[in-house]
Amino acid sequence: MIKKILAEALGTFALVFVVMSAVTGASIITPLLAGLTLGLMVYMVGHISGTHINPAVTIGAWTIGKISLKDAALYIVAQFVGAAVAMFAVHAFIPQAIDIIPIAINIENTSVVFLAEALGMFFFTFGIASVVYGKTPGNLSGIVVGLSLILGITFASVGSAGILNPAVAMSLGGFNIMYILGPIVGSIAGMQAYKAMMVK
Repeated sequence: MIKKILAEALGTFALVFVVMSAVTGASIITPLLAGLTLGLMVYMVGHISGTHINPAVTIGAWTIGKISLKDAALYIVAQFVGAAVAMFAVHAFIPQAIDIIPIAINIENTSVVFLAEALGMFFFTFGIASVVYGKTPGNLSGIVVGLSLILGITFASVGSAGILNPAVAMSLGGFNIMYILGPIVGSIAGMQAYKAMMVK
């Protein structure tokens, strides 16, 4: 179990570090970088933990019986720890991040944020479910998951910052109820929809 926890912490650290660095102005292609990072982590540590590296994904996977409640709780703790370490690391390397990042995700219409995050997460986890249920060739799992994240961010970006991850939201200063509930609701819906529609 310790290897799974470390894999989740490491994967979340990598994703949060890349996203935070991109948001500070180091890059204007944050969704692409996030998708590439997630896809690479799937190939690197997916065989260890499944590479959830997202509390909402873990909760969605739990609702379809792909992870136990105990393991899900440990995964979520590891993910937030990885995100916190990444947050401190980025602030150490890029001191101005503490001023830039909260501005980048400052969106006032909370109901729109919730719907956008839920919609984006639905498509993201619908793609993840295709991998979880073995409907995607194993050698393409990282590509499918990474591209699903890019697709989900694209959908969510019409009404939110397109975070789709409570651990990332925490690191970006957007840890509010809409950036928590939106991804969780979307994840459960996406996983359940795929199970209902595709699994025989």
